[in-house]
Amino acid sequence: MTTRNSVAEADRALKSRHRAMWAQGDYPSLAAEVIPELGAVLVEACGLRPGLRVLDVGAGSGNAAVPAALAGADVVASDLTPELFDAGRRAAEKQGARLTWQEADAEALPFGDAEFDTVLSCVGVMFAPHHRQAAGELVRVCRPGGTIGLLSWTPQGFIGRMFAVMKPYAPPPPPGAQPPPLWGDEDHVRALLGDRGTDVRAERRTVRVDRFETPEAFRDYFKERYGPTITVYKLIADDPERTAALDAALVDLARDGDLGTGPGTVLEWEYLLFTARRAG
Repeated sequence: MTTRNSVAEADRALKSRHRAMWAQGDYPSLAAEVIPELGAVLVEACGLRPGLRVLDVGAGSGNAAVPAALAGADVVASDLTPELFDAGRRAAEKQGARLTWQEADAEALPFGDAEFDTVLSCVGVMFAPHHRQAAGELVRVCRPGGTIGLLSWTPQGFIGRMFAVMKPYAPPPPPGAQPPPLWGDEDHVRALLGDRGTDVRAERRTVRVDRFETPEAFRDYFKERYGPTITVYKLIADDPERTAALDAALVDLARDGDLGTGPGTVLEWEYLLFTARRAG
């Protein structure tokens, strides 16, 4: 029989694995080198200005939180993996941004109801396993009339396809968990917010990624720095055939996605930019 305690224990174990996954590799360098502009895109879409109280959920090393602070907002950067904060603090100090860093689970935020004017997440909350629970927390801590802003990889885009490529090599998700790229589906996010979100604006955009010389360079970069990719490779490390198959599949993904518009491998990664007002 499943008890409340056993469910809570399983959830703690799941969150511990998620924290360990993102702590390995070097996600801060990936965010800074590959997608540095995305945080500023979300900050602009949310209309941040001085005086606003802002929470960044799944902030990582501050890809959105630092630009939000530079816009004059009073920012709390929260993440399940505080190991990412040191790089964020260094980046903030270098740019002259002042903000607060706090460890927090996106599905159980340690903040009061309606505490923030804006609650945002840049490819962060999408990795919380229980989407409805996480969405409920985004709404709860946002004041009525405040802004909820999300930037998430789409299922059809490059990163969504990358997760599909890795899925056969990963263990099955725990009960109740949903795939991260669903947050990049407008209908899914609308359903998560329901009548708690109004004035919805949703737009698919792409970010150009041209830092990889070859498809193999893309694969090796993600094998070294990106927690989810590192985790999958660790799971199949004792199986040379499966490792070689995943190696080839990631190279094929990058080769197929190459726009062929310049030297090296030129990719476009699609994301959903979503903003809404909290109803009430």
